[in-house]
Amino acid sequence: MRRLGSVQRKMPCVFVTEVKEEPSTKREHQPFKVLATETISHKALDADIHSAIPTEKVDGTCCYVTTYKGQPYLWARLDRKPNKLAEKRFKNFLHSKQNSKEFFWNVEEDFKPVPECWIPAKEIEQLNGNPMPDENGHIPGWVPVEKNSKQYCWHSSVVNYEFEIALVLRHHSDDPGLLEISAVPLSDLLEQTLELIGTNINGNPYGLGSKKHPLHLLIPHGAFQIRNLPTLKHNDLLSWFEGCREGKIEGIVWHCSDGCLIKVLEIESTKQCLCLHEAYILMGKIDNKQVNM
Repeated sequence: MRRLGSVQRKMPCVFVTEVKEEPSTKREHQPFKVLATETISHKALDADIHSAIPTEKVDGTCCYVTTYKGQPYLWARLDRKPNKLAEKRFKNFLHSKQNSKEFFWNVEEDFKPVPECWIPAKEIEQLNGNPMPDENGHIPGWVPVEKNSKQYCWHSSVVNYEFEIALVLRHHSDDPGLLEISAVPLSDLLEQTLELIGTNINGNPYGLGSKKHPLHLLIPHGAFQIRNLPTLKHNDLLSWFEGCREGKIEGIVWHCSDGCLIKVLEIESTKQCLCLHEAYILMGKIDNKQVNM
C-alpha cells in the first residue's frame, strides 16, 4: 500500500499559535485557549509546506503496526504520563510563565509505570538513552494489542493474527472515487501508523455500525488526499472549512517531502464525516472465515 508520513509524535500547527487568556471550550478546567494566527510557522516553511501533499485528518485513535512475538502486530497508542507530584510541578511551571527557563524532568522518577512491552514512539527526543517528554509532558508510545484484550477490544476486532490480516478502509482498486473495506495483510502495513475509527471510538463521528452491530476499521494515515484545497491563508482555509462540503472534516495534515507532518484543525461545528462522504463503501468479497475477526 502507498504510504506517506508516519504519526509518531505531536504534529505542529501550520500557523503560529498564540495563547488567549480565556477558558477553553474544548478542555474542561483549562483557563486559556490556544489559537492559530494568520502567520505560517517557520517549521511549516522549512518543510516546504507549499509543495506538501494535503490529506484529511481522520477522527479516531492512532495505531501502529510493527513486529511483536516474531510477527506483525497492531499496537495501540499509550502515552507515558507524569505522576501526580510531577504533573503538579509541571503545571505550576507552565502557569508561572517562566518560559525562559527549561523544565527539568527526572524520567525515572516523574512518570507512571507502563507495561513491560511498551515501546516509545519513534522520532521523540532522547537524553542519555531515555525518551524525553514532549511539550505537554507526555512520552508518546505504543503497546501491542493482544488477541483477547479487554482494554483494547475494539482494536483487536479489526485484526486476525491467525491469518495475519487487518480490516482496512481504502480507495477501491478499480475506481478511486469509491471506498472499500479490505482484508489487508499486516505485513503490508508494517511500520505504518493508522487511524482506528468506528462505533465505539471518539463518539463515532462517521456513524459506523450500531450498538448491536459495532463496526471498526483502520485507515492508513494520508490515505485520503484533498484535491481542491484553497490557498494557504488563514481566512481562505476558514471559509473552506465553513462553507465547502469537502471541508466538513476534522482537519488537514500536510505530508512534506522531508517526512515532516504539519496540521491544522477544523472549526468544531463543521465536523461531520470523511471528505469522501458521498462515496460508496464496498464490502470486499472475502472468505467469511477471514472477515470474522
